[in-house]
Amino acid sequence: MTSPLDTDAGSELFASYEADLRLVQADLNQKLDQIPEQTGEPRKATIRQAEHALEEASELLDQMRLEKQNIPSATRSKINQRFRNFETDLDAGKRKLKSLSDDRKALFGDRYSDNPASDVQLEQRQQLLSGTDRLGRSSDRLRESQRIANETEQIGAGTLADLHAQRSVIEHTRGNLLESEGYVDRSVKTLRGMARRMATNRIITVAIITVLALLIIAVIVSKFR
Repeated sequence: MTSPLDTDAGSELFASYEADLRLVQADLNQKLDQIPEQTGEPRKATIRQAEHALEEASELLDQMRLEKQNIPSATRSKINQRFRNFETDLDAGKRKLKSLSDDRKALFGDRYSDNPASDVQLEQRQQLLSGTDRLGRSSDRLRESQRIANETEQIGAGTLADLHAQRSVIEHTRGNLLESEGYVDRSVKTLRGMARRMATNRIITVAIITVLALLIIAVIVSKFR
């Protein structure tokens, strides 16, 4: 097995992947220890769980392979050794799982027979179970697609509602602008009327002053005569 986790020898991300891989390896080893003690359907279920753990371990190992390229060369040699140990452990797990999966008598229990006809029936049953699994996965993908479609529909409905609200705001703003234009027009007309009245008042005032001035001049002239 690999050496204990050493975060000083590599990046934090590599150490995180390494910790996750150790957990997956522990789970895988536990499943591999359980399989020899089981038969029939429980054995098949444990084998599927072990296969899933192997897939997860392989993905983590690929992430670690990429991440170790970013580690300084001064510490990479120790990282490479730990990485090779993980690869060795994973290969050993794969071989052990394959050996356990090939044990047909343990896999099918008392139903296993060396009779070719029985083998054909078991093969057909295996194919049926495989088809059932594929159907289940297809159903899961269909449900996921339906969920995504429902979420998309909800998002679209929300977007339409937002657009409708924005349209109402724009129409309200346009109404306010038109009303404001009406107020401005009335204000302009009022100012023009005031300007005309002021001009008229100015003319009247000038006329009155002129008349008064003429009267005063006339009075003064009449006194000197």
